[in-house]
Amino acid sequence: MEQTIQDIVVIFNDFLWSKVLIILLVVCGIYFTTKTRFMQFRMIGDMVKVLLEPKSKEPGKISPFQAFCISMAARVGTGNITGIALAIALGGPGAVFWMWVIAIIGSASSFVESTLAQIYKVKDKGGFRGVRRIIWSVG
Repeated sequence: MEQTIQDIVVIFNDFLWSKVLIILLVVCGIYFTTKTRFMQFRMIGDMVKVLLEPKSKEPGKISPFQAFCISMAARVGTGNITGIALAIALGGPGAVFWMWVIAIIGSASSFVESTLAQIYKVKDKGGFRGVRRIIWSVG
C-alpha cells in the first residue's frame, strides 16, 4: 500500500513539475509580455541609462549597477550555469536559441514579480520586509 501511494505521488510530481509547470510558466510569460506591452524591448534604452548612473555620495547607498549585480547573483546559481553548459553541449545552437526566447519571455515574469514585491513590501524596524499574504480587495 505504501509503495502504491509513493508511486502515485512520484507520477503526479513528475507530471506537475515537468509538463504543467513549463506550460504554465511560458503562458504566464507570454501573458505578462503582452500586458506590459513588450517592456523588455521598449525599455532597453532606459535600462542602460539607469545601469550607468554613478553611485550616490550618501553613505550606505548602492548604485543601480550594484543592485543589478546583487539581483543577478540571487537569481543565477551554479545549477543554472551548469545547466546551460549541459544544454549547449547536448542541444547545440538550437538550445541557445530557445534559451534566449525563454529568457525574453521570462524577463516579463521577473519584472512583474519584482514590481509586486515593491508594491506589497511593509516597513519594518530595520528596513522593509515582504508580505506573507496578499489581501484581495473586492471593488
